[in-house]
Amino acid sequence: MGLADRYLPYYTVEERNKWQGDWELIEGVPYALASSSVEHQRVIKNLIVELDKGIKNCETQNCEVIPDIDYYVSEDTVVRPDVVVICGNPGEKVTTTPKIIFEVVSPSSVKMDEHLKYELYEREGVEYYCLVYPTEDRKHVKIFQLENGRYKKVFGTVNEIFEFTVNDCKLTVNFSRVL
Repeated sequence: MGLADRYLPYYTVEERNKWQGDWELIEGVPYALASSSVEHQRVIKNLIVELDKGIKNCETQNCEVIPDIDYYVSEDTVVRPDVVVICGNPGEKVTTTPKIIFEVVSPSSVKMDEHLKYELYEREGVEYYCLVYPTEDRKHVKIFQLENGRYKKVFGTVNEIFEFTVNDCKLTVNFSRVL
């Protein structure tokens, strides 16, 4: 173990909330959020439109689609997924586990999204974790569903429809309209 590993900084969400700029905090370690591209924001907009269509058919479940919001996991962990589907009444802050989390993967966020957040969301019990790759050379979607406490890949393409099941509600997304 090197010096940097032994002396990693440790912060709380309370401290992070006082900082300038946009930061995520995972188990006390800060990660700066990069500015997103136009394509990144376009994909988020398209996801919201697609998800909103399905959510309207699930009004009895009290679920909603929220982009770019902090998800407070614990006193030393807060992340900002690109899009979440939450059910129930979240109040002013999202502190309960979202049903679905979407991350739009950029070249600078691959390691974070495919590994660190994957493990975090799996541990926290997020039912579906979706990675959306908008770049021309890698344009596709990967969806993982929680099964017996572990993620299992259940979808891996772009020009197809996927049906999420959230609290007995079917939520259909046509990914050809997202990317």
